Parts: sequence; structure tokens; C-alpha cells
Amino acid sequence: MTPLRVLIADDESMARRRLRRLLEPLVDVIVVGECTDGVEVLEAVAEEPIDLVLLDIQMPRLTGVEALAAMGDDGPHVVFTTAHPEHAVAAWDGGAIDYLLKPVELGRLRKALDRVLSARTTAVPEPPQQRLAVETRKGVVLLQHTEIVRAVLDGQSLVLHTDRGAFFVSWRLAELEARLPTTGFVRVHRRGLVQLDRVERFEPVDSGGYLAHCDDGGVVEVSRQVARQLRREWGL
Repeated sequence: MTPLRVLIADDESMARRRLRRLLEPLVDVIVVGECTDGVEVLEAVAEEPIDLVLLDIQMPRLTGVEALAAMGDDGPHVVFTTAHPEHAVAAWDGGAIDYLLKPVELGRLRKALDRVLSARTTAVPEPPQQRLAVETRKGVVLLQHTEIVRAVLDGQSLVLHTDRGAFFVSWRLAELEARLPTTGFVRVHRRGLVQLDRVERFEPVDSGGYLAHCDDGGVVEVSRQVARQLRREWGL
């Protein structure tokens, strides 16, 4: 199973260090970064694919509850962390998948992570064996995986760019990921994925990421985190 990409968000450095210390030995987790307030959380989530935010409730600028609301339905899973048990109601009402009381203990953290992994596994259907079925006004189109160039969120709509044209689909990007082969396709940003064989070049940008130029003329943004992972795989 692909490891959970986890973002730690807390305005207290000691709390962040504790969570990182608990998470880093776990083989099914990758800590992708740390934030100190809700605004930084929104910026991080907009920039790169994140599966889970361990989100403190009481933070400056934006509270954890406000940040969760701003992320919307297509945002990552959220597990709230708080020193105040009375905030549990706000956590559940806001749509968090779980909440943890500080100081966070490994056993309770493990249960929360397993809950997220279970939700990720059961929320998407099993991938088709050979082709991807896409509903259109004229009927169902069956696409070979090799025909798919890229997929990008346009507002709230997911657009699938293929050799047969563009298709608007109702899936979330994570659901599309689950329907595709585990090799060949890369989630390069929170809002996009590409088939690596269809990328002609990666153009460096000032942020430390790339622009992926695909063979259909389209361009997809690649986050700093994914760019670093690709460079490691390429031995650069």
C-alpha cells in the first residue's frame, strides 16, 4: 500500500517534534512537512498531494476548524489534535476523521492512522483490469490506460485528458488514482497527475518544482515535494 503523506500542523514546536518522532519510524507514513498555523496548512495542501493533516485546533490566524472548512470536500483527511477534550464535538461536526488528545500517545495515533488507511481503502472502487470506463452523454467510453495523458482538477471538476479528447468525470483525484495502475502514473500535485511515459520534459521553476510538459501540449504543475522524489528516483 502507498504510504500516507502526512502534514503536521501545530503552533507549538514541542508538539510538532513529538508527532514527527512518533511518525518517522512507521513504514506506512511519510511526513511531508510541518506548519505553524492554519494559513500555512492551506498553502501546503494547495501545493502538493497530502493524504492526512494532523491538525491542532487552537492556532493563530486560522484555527484548525476554520482550516478544515476552507479545504473543502476534496481536501485531505484530518485528524485533530487538542489538549481540550471539549473540542471533540467541533472535530466531528467539522468532518474530521478522528481526534487525538495531547500529549499524543503512539497507540492512539496508530488507531487514527489505521482509520485513515481504512477510509482510503474502502472509499474507492477496485481498479478495472484493463480499461477505464468513463460515462459520457453518448454512452460509456472504455479507455486503455495508455491513452490517458494527464488528469487535472479544473475548479471542482476533474478533467481527464486523453488521446480521444477531454472528459469530465465525477471522481475525486484520489479515486482516479485507485482506478489506474500502480506504476506509470504519478500524482504530481494536489490537483493533478500525469502518465510519466507521456511527459516530454520537466521544466524547473523558481519554487523548486517543475512544469511537466506532456506530449498532448498540456502542462501540469509538479510540487516541490514530488520534484524532490523524482530527482531521487532519477539519481539527480
